[in-house]
Amino acid sequence: MKILFHESSSGRCYVQEFLQVLSVDDRAAIFAVLTDVQQHGFAAVGCQFRQVDGKLWEIKIRAPGGGYRIFYVSMSGGTVVLLHAYKKKTQKAPLKDVKVARQRMKEVLS
Repeated sequence: MKILFHESSSGRCYVQEFLQVLSVDDRAAIFAVLTDVQQHGFAAVGCQFRQVDGKLWEIKIRAPGGGYRIFYVSMSGGTVVLLHAYKKKTQKAPLKDVKVARQRMKEVLS
């Protein structure tokens, strides 16, 4: 499976920017999971996949500093585009984060 990071029209890559400010341990845990997803697809260990709405999905990742979620969309050819990431603090995904992910998904799919 190929993993791509969504890049805005201005050239910003929000998921990578989010990951860069995390602790070294959390960043390492997340990148280890993403590497496993690249190698094993949806059979990867250390994470869970959940459909949020329509084509919008999320990867649930546990790291030493807590839980993280990365919204993504699956494309043809086994490609996944990471859209938005946040640290899990409440039971439900914050509506603000879901809205941002949906907007970025529209950009990717158009």
